[in-house]
This record gives sequence, structure tokens and C-alpha cells, in this order.
Amino acid sequence: MKAARSAPGRVRALDYVAAVTVRAGGRTLPLGGVALPNRRLVLRWLRRQALRLADGHGRSPVPAAAPWLGARDVRPVTFHGSDAPEALRAWAGDHGRQDRAISALESGRPALLTVVDPFVGLCVTLGGWPVDLCGWAAAASANHPYPPRTETEEV
Repeated sequence: MKAARSAPGRVRALDYVAAVTVRAGGRTLPLGGVALPNRRLVLRWLRRQALRLADGHGRSPVPAAAPWLGARDVRPVTFHGSDAPEALRAWAGDHGRQDRAISALESGRPALLTVVDPFVGLCVTLGGWPVDLCGWAAAASANHPYPPRTETEEV
């Protein structure tokens, strides 16, 4: 696991992981993810990705190597309807849902959001969870993009 430099000469562990995956046709593919030192940064990254994915709706697909994509941004998804993009925007702007996500992370549980594009059965999941060596190792060894789901918000 990588560590982040907090001050010259001092290293602190990255305590949280955030990722975005897409599932379609029985396959789950990672779109991107990051390791971060605190839950607020996890939530900020997830909100940014939710808005980026939603704002890409109705536009031509953006190449993954486009120069304006940040190094930590997820690859874009082409939605076929407006339900999923609107659900992503709603989640990103809802303070109550953000508070519940922070509370889940604070208590050691994952914060997950799944949105569905019903026209093609595309599911996009945004998730953040604390790095817990036992749970993280088990999830990684099972080649699963997320730890076991405890509370998932599905829209």
C-alpha cells in the first residue's frame, strides 16, 4: 500500500479507498480508483466523479487519455437514458446523503451508491471504504472490486 507524505520526512498511511466500477452483461469493469488519507477526501472524490459521469451524458464519449482528464479521474461512461446521470447529480448535491456516507465511513462501513441505466441494464457503482487489512485482503483475493456490502444505496 502506498503512503502519502504529510510533512517533510513524515509519512502517513492512506486509510481509505474509493473506486468506481461499471457492470453490464454480467461483467464488472473498474473505471478507476484512489487511495486517500481521510473520509472527507473520499467523499469529495466520489462527488467529483459522480458529477463528471453525469455531465458526460449526451456528449460524444471522451477518450480515456483526453488531456483535460485529471490523473485520478475515472474513465467516462456512455449512458443511454437520463435516469442514471440525474441520480448521480442528485446524490452529489444531497447533503443528507453525503452525511450518511460520511457516517458509514466513520463507523468503518463502506459507503456505496449504485445507479442503473434501465435502457441497457448498465450499473455504475461508486464506493468508498476504510482500508481494513483483513477485509481488504479478502476482497482483493476474491478479485472483487468492493468489500462485502453492508449498506448500499441503490438508485
